[in-house]
Amino acid sequence: MKGKSGTVVSLRGRSHSAHGKRLARAVPRVRIVFGEAMRIGPGKADLLETIGRTGSISAAGRELGMSYRRAWLLVNEVNSIFARPVVVASTGGAHGGGAQLTDFGRALVAAYRRIEERTRIAIREELAPFESDLVDSVQT
Repeated sequence: MKGKSGTVVSLRGRSHSAHGKRLARAVPRVRIVFGEAMRIGPGKADLLETIGRTGSISAAGRELGMSYRRAWLLVNEVNSIFARPVVVASTGGAHGGGAQLTDFGRALVAAYRRIEERTRIAIREELAPFESDLVDSVQT
């Protein structure tokens, strides 16, 4: 039986995508735990990328909707996980301060993004047999 959008609907009320697109929309939320209070997840990865682009902890925090203090604490947490700095900051003054993602930091973020992509691939591969049983969410 076909629904309005061209999807096939079973008698159980579940719709089945003809193109297998639901798993492609699955988004992993990868959090890597190194130890107590030593974690890197999507929020810190986004913050590091934004610092790399803006050159500023405060600008990155504003862009991501967090206070400077929160952004600074997260940067400090990430820097404390590794022997080499991920972000280096210079204090403000007449010409303002700034923050730079180090080469090590750029490599760390790139590795994290590769892990996310590999996780997306694993989700599609491992959950493919279950895709036809996914229930469409109801939009309000």
